[in-house]
Amino acid sequence: MTGGAGGVRDPGLQPERTRLAWRRTTLSATVAAVLAAKQAVHDEVTAAGLIGAGLSLLVWLGFLGVAHRRMVALGTARPRALSARGAVVAAACTVALAAFAVGVVL
Repeated sequence: MTGGAGGVRDPGLQPERTRLAWRRTTLSATVAAVLAAKQAVHDEVTAAGLIGAGLSLLVWLGFLGVAHRRMVALGTARPRALSARGAVVAAACTVALAAFAVGVVL
């Protein structure tokens, strides 16, 4: 197997690595959402903590949807590139999850 512009490429390896990266990222987002929920009910249950945990859960579900669609798309013989909309939603979910987790801590 050779690389480069005119080289032969195994179409199965890159999509598999990308699918595994999406799974790792989804696991990281899951851990962040669970820790935010745990922190929200750890000491005192406050309205701000519950709102932050609830919003973290919603953002996590949104990210899960984007990741699932991408992993399914990577299962095809010639997967399409990630759409700009999918990339923006994934990035926005990541930033929002971090912001809501900070809100829960404070």
